[in-house]
Amino acid sequence: MKNPIQAMFEAGVVEATDFPPESRYHGVPTKTLVAPDGRQIAYLARRFVPHPEGFATQGYRITRQGERLDQIAAAAIGDPLGFWRLCDANGTVRAEELEVTGAEIRLTLPEFVPGPEEEL
Repeated sequence: MKNPIQAMFEAGVVEATDFPPESRYHGVPTKTLVAPDGRQIAYLARRFVPHPEGFATQGYRITRQGERLDQIAAAAIGDPLGFWRLCDANGTVRAEELEVTGAEIRLTLPEFVPGPEEEL
């Protein structure tokens, strides 16, 4: 199966940046600040957490004691660095908010990838 984020990148749905398609910063525009001494400082524009409604739910997972979000991401989506996708789908930027024992984590497809019950 092709990585859905890579497929959206190739289809032109997601813009190219210096960050790889699986990065949370892929598609975030770069801006430049001119310092008082004339130096140009590049930085990323602010990235807003997407609305959880933009994600198709695949299921839920209850966290166990001592479990980290990167471990859950590795098991659920096959990529420990994709922990940020779980954060986005659950409306948070901080992994530790989802690492509480007994927390229910919503497992989803990437943003705007339709689920099987949705029309293409």
